[in-house]
Amino acid sequence: MGWILLFLILIAAAFGVLGLVVKATVFIVLTILMTLLVLGYIAYVMVRRQARKLTKEMERQLPPTQPPTQDYRY
Repeated sequence: MGWILLFLILIAAAFGVLGLVVKATVFIVLTILMTLLVLGYIAYVMVRRQARKLTKEMERQLPPTQPPTQDYRY
């Protein structure tokens, strides 16, 4: 695999388009990284939202607490 990449880089350098190849590669890599970051953030927000919704649902299903039978403030 490495030999193929080296061969392609040498061909690009021989034809004088190495700069264009590097720029295209950087563009593709950065696009993939940014896409992964955005999708990861969206997944994080959705999981956090679902966790909050589940927490509220569980709190609603708890039985109501009874008031204390004795007032200890006095």
